[in-house]
Amino acid sequence: MPKIVVIGSINMDLVVLCPRFPAPGETLLGERFFTCHGGKGANQAVAARRLGAEVSFIGRVGDDGFGRELVAGLQQEGVDTRHVAVTPGVASGVATITVSGGENAIVVVPGANHELSPDDVRQAEAEIASADVLLTQLEIPLDAVEEAAWLAERHGVPLILNPAPAQVLPAELLAKVAYLTPNQHELAQLLGAEAAGLERLPAWLAGKVVLTRSGEGADYIDAAGVLHHQPGRAVTVIDSTGAGDTFNAALAVFLPLGMTAALERAVAAGALAVTQPGARAGMPTVAQLEAFLAGAGQR
Repeated sequence: MPKIVVIGSINMDLVVLCPRFPAPGETLLGERFFTCHGGKGANQAVAARRLGAEVSFIGRVGDDGFGRELVAGLQQEGVDTRHVAVTPGVASGVATITVSGGENAIVVVPGANHELSPDDVRQAEAEIASADVLLTQLEIPLDAVEEAAWLAERHGVPLILNPAPAQVLPAELLAKVAYLTPNQHELAQLLGAEAAGLERLPAWLAGKVVLTRSGEGADYIDAAGVLHHQPGRAVTVIDSTGAGDTFNAALAVFLPLGMTAALERAVAAGALAVTQPGARAGMPTVAQLEAFLAGAGQR
């Protein structure tokens, strides 16, 4: 099995299901409330583990009930948490998520996630050096991401960077990334444009960017400038939370099979993820993914 190291955020998600999104200043009665474990980094770690990878997670939680529960949840999934540090006096990260009609609106309070430092990443250098793929996002401080990129380059480990939440990134960081996985909004931020598609990529980013397009699938332009489109899968959308995280995890797990096979599996895994409420309930196992790809059924 491939070894995936994930560096990133870990949050407690506070989820409200509503008939519609409230207008500013409006009080609206919700239909259901529940908590579930989340954070882009932790979600990606869980998704990769369910897809059969050996997974280690690097992150920070607060010294509180949420933090202890979140770490225990990763351990129950089989994720190695030796490099999850506890930050005294700081709350664990939380995300408030409103879901309506299969779409979501999310507010993240990073808490201990923003205490993750370059030194935390350096302390896990041996773990990173032994990985087949390193996966990270932008819900942690940028200097920690930059340290991860430097170590990945030093040890010849391909780095997948999910540039979310969107922000402008230094060229020095982008040069160290094997694959960027933005959605269309995030790509526009990266390129400094109001809207963007892969046709607007500068030549030096060709072969580096996988564009996720929600239910429409994903696009990739290889180093020769050839566009590859992986169509989306038809499913009943319940909650899109965690779909992008599942896509990124699957891309990392199946990257050794080549980009074509990895994209097919990543799009299918992301489709399955939206068929259940919450960030992780719909994340498939490798057996469920293969059955879905074979047309043997879907959830």
